[in-house]
Amino acid sequence: MRRRHPTPSPSEFWSIWHVDPLAVALLVLAAGTYGWLVVGAHRSGSPWPWWRSLSFAGALALFAVLQFGIVGVYDQTLRWAFVLRLALLFFAVPTFAAFAAPVTLLRTGGPARLARATSAVMESRPVRVLGTAIVSPLVALALFCLLLTPLSALIRTSSVGAVAITVLVPMLGFALLAPLSEPGVLRSSTFVTAEFLLAFVELMLDAIPGIVLRITNHVLDGATVMASGPAWFPSPLRDQHLAGDLLWFIAEVADVPVLISLFVRWQRTDRREARDVDALTDEEMDALTRAHLSRRD
Repeated sequence: MRRRHPTPSPSEFWSIWHVDPLAVALLVLAAGTYGWLVVGAHRSGSPWPWWRSLSFAGALALFAVLQFGIVGVYDQTLRWAFVLRLALLFFAVPTFAAFAAPVTLLRTGGPARLARATSAVMESRPVRVLGTAIVSPLVALALFCLLLTPLSALIRTSSVGAVAITVLVPMLGFALLAPLSEPGVLRSSTFVTAEFLLAFVELMLDAIPGIVLRITNHVLDGATVMASGPAWFPSPLRDQHLAGDLLWFIAEVADVPVLISLFVRWQRTDRREARDVDALTDEEMDALTRAHLSRRD
């Protein structure tokens, strides 16, 4: 007897769609706001790079696929669809949006009062804390550890939970990633080096929830009744293992943008510190050297 595959065929994967009114409204709002700011930037004499607009379009396109496609159709019945939607809304959509630099665009093409308010927010202590590679992976680890508890099934099967994930998860992911990619928050080179080391450690920690889902041989969230649907629907345990495979892979790949953002931040910090040193007079440089040597003594 031929064993059926617990996932849809490629043709079926791309043929299942539905309309999500909330997602439509969010897409229209986001596209309209970004386009308005791009027009404002051009009017102010600061043409906006085309590749940043393309990156934002990529974020919107991925969001649309997750909301309207098979993942959005079956996310309340299948664990792997729920985990794929949750992980990509948290990692991938905010990554494309962050590379689109909407905060910088707001400062460039938005109203002066709103631009000043945005600058104040970016320089605030909460944003400075969020804008570290220490916080972002820990939040991701805490979020995906919920998948190991019965709370996961409650959120997955709830319409309120579906709305909260649609709206709040991309916002949380962007709030964590934007300070890393925006040029407004700068750190010392020593701090960035420490972030690099911690980011590599957390690269391994992020995989823990996915590994636990994959290797555990009982259903962790307690939802053991097999969902009804097409013939390829997996059993609850097989569904959990598929979700673990996806989460494990995505969590490892998702740390790459963080490392890239840290590298970009390190370059900016290095250039800034080099300019500060070049601006010193010989007397100031001698005084700085003596102060450094006195601290070592």
